[in-house]
Amino acid sequence: MIINSSPTGIEIALLEDKRLVEIHKEKTNKKFSVGDIFLGYVKKLRPGLNAAFVDIGHKKEAFLHYTDLGPPLRSLLKYTKGSINGELNTHLLDNFEEEAHIIKTGKIDKVLSPGMPIIGQILKEPISTKGPRLSCEITIPGRYLVLCPFSDGISISKKIANKEEVKRLKLLMGSIKPRGFGVIARTVAEGKGVAELHEEMESLLAKWKTIFTQLRKAKEPKKLLSELDKTNSILRELLDDSFNKIIVNDGDMVHSVKDYLRGIAPAKVKIVQEFKHRQPIFERMGITRQIKSSFGKTYTMPSGAYLVIESTEAMHVIDVNSGPKSTKAGQEDSALKVNIESASEIARQLRLRDIGGLIIIDFIDMRKPEHRQYLYKTMRSEMAEDRARHSILPLSKFGLMQITRERVRPAVHIQTAEKCASCNGTGKVTPTVLLTDDIERDFSHILNSRPKSKLTLTVHPFVHAYLTTGFPNIRWQWYFKYKKLIKIVPSLDLSLLEYQFSDSFGEEIKLN
Repeated sequence: MIINSSPTGIEIALLEDKRLVEIHKEKTNKKFSVGDIFLGYVKKLRPGLNAAFVDIGHKKEAFLHYTDLGPPLRSLLKYTKGSINGELNTHLLDNFEEEAHIIKTGKIDKVLSPGMPIIGQILKEPISTKGPRLSCEITIPGRYLVLCPFSDGISISKKIANKEEVKRLKLLMGSIKPRGFGVIARTVAEGKGVAELHEEMESLLAKWKTIFTQLRKAKEPKKLLSELDKTNSILRELLDDSFNKIIVNDGDMVHSVKDYLRGIAPAKVKIVQEFKHRQPIFERMGITRQIKSSFGKTYTMPSGAYLVIESTEAMHVIDVNSGPKSTKAGQEDSALKVNIESASEIARQLRLRDIGGLIIIDFIDMRKPEHRQYLYKTMRSEMAEDRARHSILPLSKFGLMQITRERVRPAVHIQTAEKCASCNGTGKVTPTVLLTDDIERDFSHILNSRPKSKLTLTVHPFVHAYLTTGFPNIRWQWYFKYKKLIKIVPSLDLSLLEYQFSDSFGEEIKLN
């Protein structure tokens, strides 16, 4: 995890095997985040939608559907009203008389009315012209446990396979949870002792007490409980033994992260490092280059195959293209190879851009059923690490794959195109930092098809100086890597980002 802290916000990059897989940004003044709990007032009912619109202080009213009310809604409404009016004198539910549960197929206007105070938790952040989406099934998550008010149920993570451990945790949860609260044991609770779990239970109950205190005599919409800041929230959700380094560029943030880790995973405090280099942390760690290459309409993979990613309000469309690279394999095997490479990259792109909703992927056509099935299994395997809920369908008869992915936040959009210096800043060009990557990729492709050919590279004089100055310069790095010395020639006839390869006869080598 690489954390870039600045006065205006925080940027967090997650790397797996040095590849950027997630990028998170949070402004310091963000007021409406997933997990935040608000006191709101029902503004209006829409029986046709079986939903209500709730004022929680956002410029757009929050959307609350009947299916998100939760069975114990009447108990929640009674608790909310009693806390505001001062009728309740404790946050605990030992002596609280719960109301009957609502039915799943009910109508919104039978359980809610305009002006009614209600506690809601943000399920989805405001996206585009839509306000937040709320849920009344309140949950207070911790590292090991999730507290669920107005429920007596005990649930154990399905990822805990050991039956004896499941039995142990159920008995333990039953002994430490207070009356009127349900609890979910998370995967990381496996093997934890009663002391650690009881300590966290007390911490979660303290947060519930904060909600109760905030409700007292409240008359306007207000935030009752904030979700953890983005850094600690990600640590809570993701931290496991596979994390081996957390690098932070701010001393105060280092102390904050260490303090949080001491509470949830003391053994991991030692992996936190402070970044003290003059160069910006994202540039030094190679994050900026990966961002420049990964975002944009087109993404080119190492093989030369590329993806074209288009987004609309209704769906996202990804087109897989084989690119200019030739192969000696048959068309069917070549298509399978490109599709498998693309499946891995598409899974990364969905996480990286946080793309949600309906996604249509146009893979290269394959005729063999076993190849189509293998691609489907590969896609499912590649997306197994994705924390967002998703569903994947096999390839249709038209060669299209459909994916639905949970959308809880706006998709990440990063502008990577740069102003064109040669057209007075009125045009856009691809990021200059990626020029050497493009040249090297084409150089490698040409070597595969013409291993004995003497090659000449013609570039703009500025690029020529960049490639040949110093030792070992980029030209020599290519020689050590490919065992082929390429002649590089400057030419003012080319623009800054143009380049040409030619063979030993001076004939230009055309590339798609």
